[in-house]
Amino acid sequence: MNLDRRHLLLGGTAALAASSLIAASPAMAQHGEEHAVAQAVEALTRAMLDPDRRALEPLCADALSYGHSAGRVETKAEFIANLLAKTAAFRSLKVSAQTIAVTGNEAIVRHVLDGETDSAGKIAPVHIGVLQVWQKQAGNWRLFARQAFRI
Repeated sequence: MNLDRRHLLLGGTAALAASSLIAASPAMAQHGEEHAVAQAVEALTRAMLDPDRRALEPLCADALSYGHSAGRVETKAEFIANLLAKTAAFRSLKVSAQTIAVTGNEAIVRHVLDGETDSAGKIAPVHIGVLQVWQKQAGNWRLFARQAFRI
């Protein structure tokens, strides 16, 4: 088979296109995973505003360590039970300045959380920083650890 400049040019172009797609695949997959983590964070935020065990259970890892800005740390069972009891119910929540970094089956999420809580009729503002660690388990992103801190 005789190769001319046209064949070489087409072959080279095809090789470059293929290598670009192969190189972009992990980046596109990571972008997709970041989006999936962002959706999980959003689902958790909604579930914290309107607590429902069926919504909260699959979003939390069984080994969850949930740290509050006041220093209290809860297990998964304690976190869910306290939300359902509504002793300090969230009236509003807004997440801002969120960053997500995914590495394999783990993701680190940082954001600012603003809102209000209602504790026995006493309304209190919330303005805290949050660090969350999410882990992909059985194909779903689950909150593995969370620590809030005062800004």
